[in-house]
Amino acid sequence: MNTQTFRRRGPRPLADLVAAQIAETLQKAGFAATEVVTRWDEIVGDDLARRCSPIKIAWPKRTQATAEPEPGTLHVRVEAPFALEVQHMTPVVIERVNAFFGWRCVAAMRLTQVPMALKKKPAAPKPPPADERRLAAALAGFDDDGLRQAVERFGRAVGRKTGMR
Repeated sequence: MNTQTFRRRGPRPLADLVAAQIAETLQKAGFAATEVVTRWDEIVGDDLARRCSPIKIAWPKRTQATAEPEPGTLHVRVEAPFALEVQHMTPVVIERVNAFFGWRCVAAMRLTQVPMALKKKPAAPKPPPADERRLAAALAGFDDDGLRQAVERFGRAVGRKTGMR
């Protein structure tokens, strides 16, 4: 009887190799779940995620071993020009984090103003040439430049959001 475990040969995804180390490092920083960092864009939205990022969650000390866990304080780094705006968004951020995890894990948020490299908004993908031709043909009947530009922006936005091609 062979007692050796089967090991898959060949390349393994990098995420499988470093997941345990990343989780351990994030737990030391106060993150019980890596999703706060890895899915920050989804939790708070792209616009807010470009202006701030999580540092840690500070958990209060538990008084009893059987006590319910008390919500922690989310520490967030933010660029100085956006600190006031992010401060006003604190209740929204807390609500989104708690909704993401499904329980009240964060009760407060602390801001730390530090220089950050702002994340650039990704450029919209270019539509296929067939879509461009169809849009140009539809816009040929407009005499008013302002109206034609507005309909063109609308047509591009609808095509991009719905994936209609």
